[in-house]
Amino acid sequence: MKTFLNVQDLGDLKQALAEAQEIKNDRYKYCQLGKNKTALLVFFNNSLRTRLSTQKAAQNLGMNVIVLDVNAGAWKLETERGVIMDSDKSEHLLEAIPVMGSYCDIIGIRSFAGLTDREYDYAETVYNQFVKYSGRPVFAMETATVHPLQAFADLITIAETAPQQPVRQPGKPIKVVMTWAPHPKCLPQAVPNSFAEWMVAASKEASLLQRDGSETGIEFVITHPKGYELDPKFVGDARVEYDQMKAFEGADFIYAKNWSCPGVTCPDKYGQILEDYHNLLDWTVSERQMAVTNDGKFMHCLPVRRNMIVTDDVIESANSLVIPEAANREISATVVLKRMLLSL
Repeated sequence: MKTFLNVQDLGDLKQALAEAQEIKNDRYKYCQLGKNKTALLVFFNNSLRTRLSTQKAAQNLGMNVIVLDVNAGAWKLETERGVIMDSDKSEHLLEAIPVMGSYCDIIGIRSFAGLTDREYDYAETVYNQFVKYSGRPVFAMETATVHPLQAFADLITIAETAPQQPVRQPGKPIKVVMTWAPHPKCLPQAVPNSFAEWMVAASKEASLLQRDGSETGIEFVITHPKGYELDPKFVGDARVEYDQMKAFEGADFIYAKNWSCPGVTCPDKYGQILEDYHNLLDWTVSERQMAVTNDGKFMHCLPVRRNMIVTDDVIESANSLVIPEAANREISATVVLKRMLLSL
């Protein structure tokens, strides 16, 4: 595997989940695989779980790790071609990238959307420059439009939890709902894009999950206010429901996340908040919504703003999966890095 950006880069999801379980059973099984190999983790944006989990995953595999915080201790980097560099940016990414590549074997990139130019963001301009000019395998640690390591960890968490999840009738698919929730700031669509993409892919694998000793599928629903429609290439054939309470009915898993306007139905509003969040606080996930689920488990990628995205009672309940979900970030990153090392 030379790149990791979208779900198709991982290939067969059932095999990927089997590898995840193998690694979870013995995190150091492949500790010799990365001997004398170096992972460079490049952060254009802040991180907690991604930095710690990916660094730990590389160390599990015996790799050396270099972490570069572009905005803390490095030259400020220009990312666009044709720009007259007379501002505070001293180096261009097109020179920096091949230099970085000369010091490592695999590169991870974390670079958020600017949320001002949809075409630039959705072209994955920064990520693709690394793919083109580094000469190294490149994986996404969250980019302008996707966060595949998070989505893979989410899928691992659902696969682990689904067998214990109550079910109302035999053979009924596991219902997973992703809900928009209010937030005071404009956030990118990377996490919801990837979660949607991965759940749609998982829903097409009827034998992906085991429940009560039998195979079962996934029913995936997205709910959000009008105007927040995600890009169709990520939504696929998922059901979109604008009535949040209706979407939550009978759900086994609730995945909450805010995102700004993706610019699909209102291109001039890309990256913006469409309505004062104070008017949409009824979208905050509370016990009211969870009461209509099938004893639903609550998920969120973290960090989370309490009593905006989710109430204290819900995130602190026994049905909250946010901590095991975060722990699985180490597992998803180890699987991806293992496959990249095997491709060298």
